[in-house]
Amino acid sequence: MKRRSLLRERDFRLVAGAVGLSAFGDWVAIVALGLHVTGMSDSGYAVAGLWVCLFGPSVLVAGHAGLLVDRIETRRLLAAASLLGAVIAAVLAFTNGTAAVLALTAALGLVFAILQPAEFALVPLLSGNRIQEANGHVETARYVGFGLGPVLGGLLFSAGGLELAMLVDAASFVVVAAVALALRVRREPSRSEEAGSTPRARDGVAFLFGDRVLSLAMIVAFSSLLFMSAVWVGELFFVKDVLGRGDVAYGLFLSVWTLGMALGALLLSPRVAAGAVAATGLCAVAVQGAGLALPALWVGFGFFLACSFVGGLAHGVKNVMFRSLIHARVPERLHGRAFAAYNGIRNSAELGAFAAGGMLVALIGPTGTLAYAGGLSALAGLAGLLALVRMYRGWSPTGPVGAAEIRPRPAAA
Repeated sequence: MKRRSLLRERDFRLVAGAVGLSAFGDWVAIVALGLHVTGMSDSGYAVAGLWVCLFGPSVLVAGHAGLLVDRIETRRLLAAASLLGAVIAAVLAFTNGTAAVLALTAALGLVFAILQPAEFALVPLLSGNRIQEANGHVETARYVGFGLGPVLGGLLFSAGGLELAMLVDAASFVVVAAVALALRVRREPSRSEEAGSTPRARDGVAFLFGDRVLSLAMIVAFSSLLFMSAVWVGELFFVKDVLGRGDVAYGLFLSVWTLGMALGALLLSPRVAAGAVAATGLCAVAVQGAGLALPALWVGFGFFLACSFVGGLAHGVKNVMFRSLIHARVPERLHGRAFAAYNGIRNSAELGAFAAGGMLVALIGPTGTLAYAGGLSALAGLAGLLALVRMYRGWSPTGPVGAAEIRPRPAAA
């Protein structure tokens, strides 16, 4: 009998929509702020500072942001943080001066650091044991926001400057706050912290690296993103200088990759067997890296787009698998801190990679950047997969993706 779709459940539909709208508003703001800072300063350092201000807080205050999510009822926190984001975005709309814009952008980055783990901490309460299906829908909603946000951000900036774009972003925060207040589900602070212990900001990252499978997944996620994100800097030069194509071709590449991500999250990830979540996530990392590296070996625009689609599929599957792994293996009381730590790990890798990507393009060219950085990303996934196989040699899973128990070994003759 076919199960009822999670999208038919009111609260789940609201949370998935809020995640998509958050991603949309974020990218409207990111594009508009980037164009605004570029126009004011004409400085690459200022634009780099903008990215650090936006994503740095997710790294620097990850533990404390996650602790807030775990110590305050999540629905109320989501609404309050969204309203704060609306105020900051509205003030940014009428702010001039690079220093003031960067300072307010850092405040907006703090809001992002709280909202993302809060949204994902609500997902298990709404999905029961259908966590892969739930994460597939939520990730797809994020990718829709990722796809629409940059385009509209550029159009809004062209039509009305920073003011119009940031007011639209502020409106998206207000809608997310209204959605949070409309939710019936409640995620109250846990009373089940271990006896005699005080909740700590570092408990999330400590658990991620204290669990063997999660530790392996986090190391692979960081390593692969460190190399993969460096490729994005080289892709524009590869499309224009190596393939001899223009802006439309680069936009098509990004659209094909995003479409692949959405289809991978929505259609492929729910079909993964529960016991294969970790292995599938690591395998997807390898395929994703290969999708970035292979176009350097056979230069052709059609082959480039085909690899991009396959790489995007794997990227979408990987994201769902890693989030599902965290949901399944981390205690519910730590979900806020665990997802904040995961965001911090990912953002720290990406910030470092964007800086390294420019150096790689200058040193070895765009083709070399794709080949080496994409190949090393794929190698990280393969190494993680081999480590997982070695880890579970002689072991059998006792739950969907849970802890393992040693099989009795026959007595020696």
